[in-house]
Amino acid sequence: MTYNILISDPLSEDGIFPLRQAEGFNIVVDTSLTPEQLAEKIVDFDALLVRSQTQVTREIIEKGTNLKIIGRAGVGVDNIDLPAATERGIIVVNAPDGNTNSAAEHTIAMLMSLARNIPQAFHSLKNKKWDRKAFIGVEVKNKTLGVVGFGRIGQEVAARAKGQRMNVIAYDPFLTAEKAEKLGVQFGSVEDVIKAADFITVHTPLLKETRHLINKEAFEKMKDGVQIVNCARGGIIDEDALYDAIVSGKVAGAALDVFEEEPFVDHRLLTLPQVFATPHLGASTVEAQEIVAIDVSYDVVSFLNGGVVKNPVNLPSVSKDVLAKIEPYFNFVEKLGSFLSDLADGVPEEVNITYSGELSNIDVRPLSRNALKGLLKSKLGESVNDVNAKFLADRIGIVVNELKTTKSKGFTSLITVEVKTATETRKVAGTLLNGLGARILRVDDFIVDVVPDGHLLFIRHKDQPGAIGRVGTLLATEGVNIAAMQVGRSEIGGDAIMMLSIDKHVEKSGIEQLKGLADISDATPIDL
Repeated sequence: MTYNILISDPLSEDGIFPLRQAEGFNIVVDTSLTPEQLAEKIVDFDALLVRSQTQVTREIIEKGTNLKIIGRAGVGVDNIDLPAATERGIIVVNAPDGNTNSAAEHTIAMLMSLARNIPQAFHSLKNKKWDRKAFIGVEVKNKTLGVVGFGRIGQEVAARAKGQRMNVIAYDPFLTAEKAEKLGVQFGSVEDVIKAADFITVHTPLLKETRHLINKEAFEKMKDGVQIVNCARGGIIDEDALYDAIVSGKVAGAALDVFEEEPFVDHRLLTLPQVFATPHLGASTVEAQEIVAIDVSYDVVSFLNGGVVKNPVNLPSVSKDVLAKIEPYFNFVEKLGSFLSDLADGVPEEVNITYSGELSNIDVRPLSRNALKGLLKSKLGESVNDVNAKFLADRIGIVVNELKTTKSKGFTSLITVEVKTATETRKVAGTLLNGLGARILRVDDFIVDVVPDGHLLFIRHKDQPGAIGRVGTLLATEGVNIAAMQVGRSEIGGDAIMMLSIDKHVEKSGIEQLKGLADISDATPIDL
């Protein structure tokens, strides 16, 4: 059988060599198609390979009646309608690892240029000035590099920095002291890292939790003369706060490759002599462009030949009968994972997902992946999806167990997700109630009845008169309205919990005030 492959964006010949080499593949390269032309042409093809130029819309996917796989030669899939592809049973693959080396090398190049004022010195020479004294730099040897975000790229940067005989201290939500020791770096919190570092580089995804992670308060905690590198995502660093920190002398310099708004050509940061920037070049190497194309090409060859793919980014199709039974639980079980992501303290080491009742008799692996997706997404960002969640959990070192029992404790089906960290075990259980929708029915050992939606507040306290009133009064002063409340206790006067549905997120200052109230031992905001 011959498969027709359409490549609609420029890819290097070396990158598509696996396709050229494979037998039974007819490859058509046409990078000049309009959306209308692509929609008309796609009907004849089994696979479509793109970069970021081609917009693979629902219309194009629906026209592709023979389409089986779409490959994105790059990290993201923003230009592909994933829901439309999934509905049609078309698998989408990408190449998330292809730019790791290039991004790490660019980071080190920026760091070294920053330390030695190389761009500024060259600019001076271009202006016919010979001024050696103005550009005295610093050695990086024996300096401390703080790495915020210690995934693939962060670890590659650390390895190169150690080659320059730098000391490295790192933070990552999935990094433990034991893992750090094995990798030869010091482990710390975000605050530990920014306080200790002479140079700081960030390598986190851009999330609600990481937006402006490096802000005015963070700069105030840093050493005088610290230098900043960002080759990860625009928005992790508050650019206005960075400007103020440089002007005040707190920050000696900054090297930036990514920005909150791009193109980045008219920001006051670029007026500062201590700042230099590049136009989002982290993955812009010949090798990276080839690697991402090679990775996607191999996945296309493997899939069309009946094999497995390395980097799927959407949910493979399941039988209609199974899908009909589990699809209503997709969003719910993801929220259970997200709930525990906010609730559990520490790095997850083990996740146990138990299916009780009717769900115990069918293939629930897609649900387990969704639970992991919810657990990991708040830390790893949109790169986590239904398919790669298990792979990412394995890579992080999280043990995942899927358990089944016919005992449903009075419910048709019940799902329990348990997370174990080095310091505690937390669990949440719930179900879908006919006519009432999703409900969380148990948190740890406490029985509740909570709709898993919007802004929630989980409070641990002693079962004492006035505790609930004090919480309500404080939230009122913070302008937070309580929509619903559930209270559970182990025994009269013993440990108890409150689960509040509230109208808006409680800020950090409000949480600290709640923790300071009499009889309140802990308070955790949860956003679903």
